[in-house]
Amino acid sequence: MSAVIRAERLSKQYRIGASRTPYETLRESLTRALAAPFRRRSEASERGPASDSFWALRDVSFEVRQGEALGVIGRNGAGKSTLLKILSRITEPTTGSVVLDGRVGSLLEVGTGFHSELTGRENVFLNGAILGMRKAEIRQKFDEIVSFAEVERFLDTPVKHYSTGMYLRLAFAVAAHLEPEIVLVDEVLAVGDAAFQKKCLGKMGDITEQGRTVIFVSHNMGAVASLCQTGLVLDAGRIGFVGPVTEAVELYLGQFSGANELPLMLRHDRAGTGEVKLTGFRLESETGEPVDSIRNGHTARLVFDYAAPAGRPARNVEFQIIVRTESGELLFQFGTRPIARNFGEIPSTGRFVCELERFPLVPGRYRLDAHLAVDGRMSDYVLWLAPLVVVDGDYYGSGYRVFERESRFLLDGRVRCEAAGEAPEHEGR
Repeated sequence: MSAVIRAERLSKQYRIGASRTPYETLRESLTRALAAPFRRRSEASERGPASDSFWALRDVSFEVRQGEALGVIGRNGAGKSTLLKILSRITEPTTGSVVLDGRVGSLLEVGTGFHSELTGRENVFLNGAILGMRKAEIRQKFDEIVSFAEVERFLDTPVKHYSTGMYLRLAFAVAAHLEPEIVLVDEVLAVGDAAFQKKCLGKMGDITEQGRTVIFVSHNMGAVASLCQTGLVLDAGRIGFVGPVTEAVELYLGQFSGANELPLMLRHDRAGTGEVKLTGFRLESETGEPVDSIRNGHTARLVFDYAAPAGRPARNVEFQIIVRTESGELLFQFGTRPIARNFGEIPSTGRFVCELERFPLVPGRYRLDAHLAVDGRMSDYVLWLAPLVVVDGDYYGSGYRVFERESRFLLDGRVRCEAAGEAPEHEGR
């Protein structure tokens, strides 16, 4: 089959400290586009020294054929999102070119693609029009989109009032059902629940079977390996590998073999504004002693040192940990978000202590990610911050060890037998 995406020597340079407005009106977009040739000449003459800029992408070339699913993987800052924004025509490459043979549907990040003041219904028709579809075509798919997104009750509510999950479900439904020939999906699926992620992956599998093309960016290597035939590994803005997805995943996972040997404060494979950064990590027992592993059924203390480089206290701080399998499959998250208790203000240096009672995972090796947000802006996001080793702690007090082939999680509970028709006896804990 012929190539529907052809990228040739794509490069993207950003100026450090250059201001960028995340959202703009249609009039501003048109004005910016019309002024682009003049602006580029002006910027070229005013551009500062090379030290004031960095290359997010450098000489990236690849092809994707019709009906193929390409997984784009790499560490934070590797250039994945920049590549998808260029393919989506959100940003222009500094050098190089890309040819797209077909309509493109993009789901890059929550907050882009929809107009916040419009209702869900209006945004479905707006996105269809942007894709070049006639109103009749959109109406034909409308009920299917709404059913998939599960937002029937809120269809005539402005999307600015949607929860993240509602917004995401509708955005994906639009991108997947309005039949673009090319579908671009970023790590945004990670914020959905497990059932929704499974639903989305199934839909993307259907899309490729229909002969359409998918480019999928994710840190979940299990999802990448199951959906994609080809993998593209980005490393510091350059292509490290393009080929069979299993080889790409092995190469990507191998990049982390030495990452955890570096002190956290020296690691550069992270994302965020850097207003507050994690600088150290250690495991402690419930008595506060340093340990190398977690005993399930016991309290695990995960301690993260942090610092604000500017030396100022930070306000409205969100802290979250993510525990995954070594291949990147999400197991659970915990932090200030689920308990709705952000830190109103934190000192310029200190530590976050996350205590997890009766740690619930079976013995095995896992990975830990963590992120910080300040006033809703991502401040620091470190993937594969540390490995986690879980050992048997006799969770049930019975001496029975649960293995991974039986379950991933250990649960509190009881089992009893009752005679038919008998009312259960009062039972205390």
